[in-house]
Amino acid sequence: MNEKIAVELKRAYLLLNHGPTVLISASHGGRENVMAAAWNMAIDFVPPKVAMVIDRKSFTRELILASGAFALSVPTENIASLTTSVGSISGRDIEKLTVRGVPHFPAEKIAAPLIAGCAGWLECRHIPEPEMEAKYDLFFGEVIAAWADPRVFVENRWQFDDEKHPGMRTIHHIAAGTYFAAGQQVATK
Repeated sequence: MNEKIAVELKRAYLLLNHGPTVLISASHGGRENVMAAAWNMAIDFVPPKVAMVIDRKSFTRELILASGAFALSVPTENIASLTTSVGSISGRDIEKLTVRGVPHFPAEKIAAPLIAGCAGWLECRHIPEPEMEAKYDLFFGEVIAAWADPRVFVENRWQFDDEKHPGMRTIHHIAAGTYFAAGQQVATK
């Protein structure tokens, strides 16, 4: 299991506001699944909320609708290949977590798995918006628990140190299985 620290819910947005790709996981009726998603964002502070695009053909979408919950895991450079792998095949076809060897551990407040090797995790309650889901594939969730890896999330800020913790930068999908890694921090003060 990953070492993780709790992130105050009013600061949960900090895990997503830099635009990383996420792994969305859900579980229902004995089935678990995970998918990659580049189109996601934090949308509120208190209570914290997130939004993401989930295609209507996605098996993960079915699990979210059935269970009412999902998790977002923020992958790192170390698992970029795994991120592409789980994003390129449907969970209807295979049990991705088992067949693809996706390391995971249980969430604390929901049934969805959290993906190991990530820099952050958000456990979410689905906020039903049937019209938005049907028309735009846009899903909303309220964050009910948030966690981060203390090696890279220190005092509510991402602090990537390639010498101490190589491969721990978050990834940002460009296209065709290619990512940017989170870059150098630029301070204006």
